[in-house]
Amino acid sequence: MFGAIYIGLSGLGSYSDGLQAVSNNVSNLNTVGFKANNVTFKNVFGSGSQGGLEFGNAQSGNGYGVSIGELSVNFGQGELRETGRDLDLSIDGNGFFVLLDGEQQMFARTGSFVVNDDGFIVLQGTDLRLGVLDDEGRPTALNIDEFRTDPPEATGRVTFADNLSSTATDFTIPDLRVFGANGEENVWTVEFVRDQDAVDSWTVTVTNASGDELGSQTLAFNAGVVSTDTSELVFEDEDAGLNVTFDFAEGVTSFSSGTVSSLRASDVEGHGTGSLATLVVNEQGQLEITYTNEETLELGEIALADFRDPQSLEQRGNALFEFSGFGQVQFLSAEDTRVGTVLSQRLEASNVDLGNEFGDLILIQRGFQASSQIISVSNDMIQQLFGIRGQG
Repeated sequence: MFGAIYIGLSGLGSYSDGLQAVSNNVSNLNTVGFKANNVTFKNVFGSGSQGGLEFGNAQSGNGYGVSIGELSVNFGQGELRETGRDLDLSIDGNGFFVLLDGEQQMFARTGSFVVNDDGFIVLQGTDLRLGVLDDEGRPTALNIDEFRTDPPEATGRVTFADNLSSTATDFTIPDLRVFGANGEENVWTVEFVRDQDAVDSWTVTVTNASGDELGSQTLAFNAGVVSTDTSELVFEDEDAGLNVTFDFAEGVTSFSSGTVSSLRASDVEGHGTGSLATLVVNEQGQLEITYTNEETLELGEIALADFRDPQSLEQRGNALFEFSGFGQVQFLSAEDTRVGTVLSQRLEASNVDLGNEFGDLILIQRGFQASSQIISVSNDMIQQLFGIRGQG
């Protein structure tokens, strides 16, 4: 009977621990990136029970109560909710972000990131730096300070495309923007004029914003295709320090299309000075800067960790995980299907299933109630035993 009391006590203790675990799950229902713990119980069997209490006969075949099983983390993916912030990141897949603090590595499924005063991308409210893959495939912290300004580049070539109508006599591109070595913008007007008697020959004249003519050259066609002798025309503006090649070699034609021409500058080399406008993560999982001059720069691939045994991860505060096991871990990019896709402007919600948790609460409550009844009945039986008096 005393053994039954200890068994009942094991139930009270185990179900109390189970209640604590379920309560933690429920209270983190709205915690970003939280992963629920699965609560299980296991029987105690043998000649001794946990806590060093020994009673009963080991050969009797009786159990000695219950204990809470080792908590396992449910790594099922939570809902990915849109936030509108470029550096709110989540993973659609199985990977983990790598966060660095010196030599220490932490891991997270999602997080709101910011650029701190030192230029590093960190998890908001912490000093943990977002890891990107270096040339050797190892996670390293990235400082964006050196990329805040995009230096100017002079225009050296303008590539043209599409059709210059063979039945028209003139066509003008009024606002061709080219850039000097110091990033200054120059607006050129490019005029194409054909003499009525010259079927396949056009005069190309370029003037600057001040109306000064920079030169005139001949653009010739052969059966509607640009002649190789005139496929590249060079125009120079000495005052602006510009020497620009007009490239008509690829995709420029001259066929009949009434008086409408679709000729355009499809690619203009060079740009002015740009400053950082946005820092985003593109579809390939790369950090990408967009500058005010409309140029972009890819800084590196975000490092994603893949664990052979995710249960070796231990939960920490702020929905972070620490790896203290000896299992295999690999650092991969988002282009690897094993880790999933990095999504910007989204945060992963908690994966707590409230219905399951309430169901567990009821079962735990009933288990606790039944264990307390064991103690109560055992106590009544002992009281009854104490009430027996000898006769004679």
